[in-house]
Amino acid sequence: MKVLLAMSGGIDSSVIAYLLKEQGHDLVGVRFALWSDPLAPAEAQLLSNKCCDAQTGARAKYIADDLDFPLHNIDLSETFKREVVDYYLDGCKQGVTPNPCIQCNKHIRFKALLDLMDDFECEKLATGHYARIEKESKTDRYKLLEGIDQTKEQSYFLYGLAQDELARTIFPLGSMLKEDVYELAKKYNIPLDEKTYRESQNLCFFPEKTPKEFLKRYLSKTMKTGKIVKRDGTVIGEHKGLPLYTIGQRRIGVGGLSETLEVVDKNPESNELIVAQAEGEKLNKIVVQDLHWISQAPPENEEIPFDARTRSLSKKEGGKFKYKGNTGTFVFKEPRDPLSPGQSLVLYKGEEVIGGGIMA
Repeated sequence: MKVLLAMSGGIDSSVIAYLLKEQGHDLVGVRFALWSDPLAPAEAQLLSNKCCDAQTGARAKYIADDLDFPLHNIDLSETFKREVVDYYLDGCKQGVTPNPCIQCNKHIRFKALLDLMDDFECEKLATGHYARIEKESKTDRYKLLEGIDQTKEQSYFLYGLAQDELARTIFPLGSMLKEDVYELAKKYNIPLDEKTYRESQNLCFFPEKTPKEFLKRYLSKTMKTGKIVKRDGTVIGEHKGLPLYTIGQRRIGVGGLSETLEVVDKNPESNELIVAQAEGEKLNKIVVQDLHWISQAPPENEEIPFDARTRSLSKKEGGKFKYKGNTGTFVFKEPRDPLSPGQSLVLYKGEEVIGGGIMA
């Protein structure tokens, strides 16, 4: 079988290349050049985009040469800037916390890769995601399942995929543990360094560990200082710009307080950052918009039990979901900490991802 391999040059795609070659498949490698921040400090720009720096590029070429398959380098920097970076910045301007990784998987990686399959006459697309795809024999429906390794599980990021995309995709690492992947990397003598083993989970398009400096560079003209207030309206300090804060954050830059406070809300209209006693506020339900179902949508206007994840590696939480059209409400079985609007809530039935949407 001829397989299109998403070849970043990281440990996962490198191991997949050797696995698929051992299984007798013909490979065509594709590596994307994505946008990196031109306004970052000069010394930081050496890191480029964390997903596609010079080091991973060299490793990808080494492996393609070693296994004798073509490697195509494709520039998606303009598309990535428009669909992912601008999406993230626009959300931050509006006072929410977008998830650009989900946006990237849906609108950049899979869309571009699946389009390229026809160009290179490939039958399947292989990526390094820690998730599984299973075809249901009775219905021919494709199910998206959690990866076996719960420390690396990535099905949360993939809820935007559809049946035709799952039908053409394979995840060779979905049934493997990360430690097994490391062992295979040693077996295949894949050249790896300490950075590859650390595998930063930060956003890829700025060099710093947190988005604070990146947001200052791109939103400085729209960010304004404002009041930090409690629910009762008591002003306790001044924030430096709403995009710099996230729900649950406790370092708010106000000293001398007798209690530990955390961010529980933002009010973009009044430009106020709202705080409360840490762990003092709980959430019972959340509105979810822009719904997407992987296969058949469940019945509308019915309370349906689901488990939900609100972050990629968070524990699944039980509850009931009721929706109509493109909007629904998830009622949690147990009250939980406040959530960040703009992030995704993903619905599960056991190991299977059913769908999800963006929390309002």
